[in-house]
Amino acid sequence: MPIKKANEYLLKALESFRRQILIISPDFKIISIKTERSGIIEHESIGKLCYQTLYGRTSHCDNCPALKVVETLRPTMVDRITKPSEGKVLCLYSYPILSGNNIDALVIFDFDFSSIETLEEKLKRSNSFLRNLILSSLDGVIAADMKGKILIFNEAAAEISGYKVEEAINSINIRDVYPGNGAKNIMMKLRSDEHGGKGKLKSYIVDVKGKNGDIIPISLNASIVYEEEHEVATIGFFHDMRETLRMKKELENAQIQILQSEKMASLGKLAAGVAHQLNNPLSSITLFSQLMLEEYNLEENARKDLTRIYKESQRCRDTVKELLEFARQTRQEMRPHNINNAILRTVFLLENQTLFHNIEIEKDLSSSLPEVYGDIQQLNHIFMNIILNAADAMEGKGKLTIKSYKSLQSDSIIIEITDTGPGIPHNVLPHIFEPFFTTKEEGKGTGLGLSLVYSMVDNHKGRIYAKSLSGKGTTFFIELPAAQSDMKGTEN
Repeated sequence: MPIKKANEYLLKALESFRRQILIISPDFKIISIKTERSGIIEHESIGKLCYQTLYGRTSHCDNCPALKVVETLRPTMVDRITKPSEGKVLCLYSYPILSGNNIDALVIFDFDFSSIETLEEKLKRSNSFLRNLILSSLDGVIAADMKGKILIFNEAAAEISGYKVEEAINSINIRDVYPGNGAKNIMMKLRSDEHGGKGKLKSYIVDVKGKNGDIIPISLNASIVYEEEHEVATIGFFHDMRETLRMKKELENAQIQILQSEKMASLGKLAAGVAHQLNNPLSSITLFSQLMLEEYNLEENARKDLTRIYKESQRCRDTVKELLEFARQTRQEMRPHNINNAILRTVFLLENQTLFHNIEIEKDLSSSLPEVYGDIQQLNHIFMNIILNAADAMEGKGKLTIKSYKSLQSDSIIIEITDTGPGIPHNVLPHIFEPFFTTKEEGKGTGLGLSLVYSMVDNHKGRIYAKSLSGKGTTFFIELPAAQSDMKGTEN
């Protein structure tokens, strides 16, 4: 193609270029102008200063790219806002036309980056949405760089840990969140293939340390963030497990209570069967000893021996009767009961056992108590458990005091059971009603007795607590609400 024709195409291409082009001399006088709409034009401004003619200024424009080109002899690009109200940015590009190291002219033209701005705005909105999504997550979210500096710390993480968001990002390291070598151990698991694949950790139960020092169990899902196969950050999503574990514990306690209730029901049936088997021979012993005393003229010593047989058989019959009453129910039956009768029945069944031979039992039961609304089996179990614990604490020697009276502060009945044992240490006392907590030797206690008692008292809408002095014994206080006149018996 001829050079002339090629130059014509070049000129047409330049005229078709839909941007403004300005060519100026090194002293900033206009050599040529191409506008966006009119192409290359002859203009009365040719030969005049560009900043004066185009913008009415007496000095160079702020951030002028041509000034930097004159200083550096290199192409320069700067941003310029065309209208502050619109916030539209034009990119001004300037390069020199050189003859050796001398500038013959300077070319300035602009690019409209509105399309790029649109993409950037969409990206910013997308990033903002993702950030808001993370920050508003109900689960805790923490991201940190490889030095441990926290980058993301959402409100859920703040609520769980006790740290404020700004405090966590500015003041603490990810290593502060985990007790001991927790952070190091997590990184080891993340880098292995055994917990969801390399760079991932799924549903891992671990403890974190709150601001106040509390140890908080969490379920953690974490991953390593890579850039070109290099580790740059870690991010973890975690759920507070305290409520879940609490509910699980309550469920386990409920299952234990069901098993214990079934066990008590089975023992009740066994006791009832044994009592019935004993009742018939005891009736015969009582009947025939009474007949012999009435119909035969016996020697005094024989009469005394037979009278003792008769009285002891009567006592056995009374014990069998109470045992049958104690084991009578197999279902929970809530109705008003005389609490003193429940206490006396329990004491009657226990006081002649070997464990109580050297224990003095003192009963101080108020005779004017209202009835208590409850299940008699559970009430008997409550009193029997605490009395047996007291006898164990005294190692079969001491004094047991049982009181019942009306509360002066509320419409409740209070039962006090006091022993003269060694007492409960102050550091142990807050834990005695916890499931599986026991101070007995291995194999001598399950730690379920007092936790079940606590649950039964709570089931009766009452409360139980203990006071103890080292070396001076322990007192258990059981408060049970008095039955109202409109309460009727119900079965569960």
